[in-house]
Amino acid sequence: MLALAMSTAPRPRTLIHPGRFDPVRIRSMHAASARHFRLALQPGLSLFDALVGPLAAEGVTSASTTILGGAFAHLQYCVAPPTPQGPAVIAYSAPIDAGAAFLIFGNATLGKSMHGAPLVHCHATLRTAAGEVKGGHLIPEACIVGAEPIGVLVTSLDAFELRQAFDPETNIPLLQPRERGDD
Repeated sequence: MLALAMSTAPRPRTLIHPGRFDPVRIRSMHAASARHFRLALQPGLSLFDALVGPLAAEGVTSASTTILGGAFAHLQYCVAPPTPQGPAVIAYSAPIDAGAAFLIFGNATLGKSMHGAPLVHCHATLRTAAGEVKGGHLIPEACIVGAEPIGVLVTSLDAFELRQAFDPETNIPLLQPRERGDD
């Protein structure tokens, strides 16, 4: 007879958002086509400037990107631990200074803020100079590309845009797809 071992691991936490339940968890839009291209983040620029400037020159204001990895002269990130007593179930921590670090892999999304300005939201895994592997939400304006260009794969979202908007269920602003020019 086969005996099943009972796990002593704690049950994964369940986070319940403070707002009214929205049965549509993932908002999506479809586009018949998209542009795919490579971009090189230029040394000495912030992650924000290295993405936003070249993409704007190509007419791209909304995109999904994959950062293939490379050295940053300076990198800052934060994490979003649960905050059960807060207005939302998570809150970003204060920036964590990783100093010079190697970005192992990242995904950055380009969209527009609630005020229409460019917004870069990036999650990444990194290795610190001490060899520790960390991960979280990069602070794009505070992350400075190192001495060598860093490759990025870009998918432009030309048929619609990503716009930051307040989400009443999570009680935080989120990037959401919208028709272009739909203000």
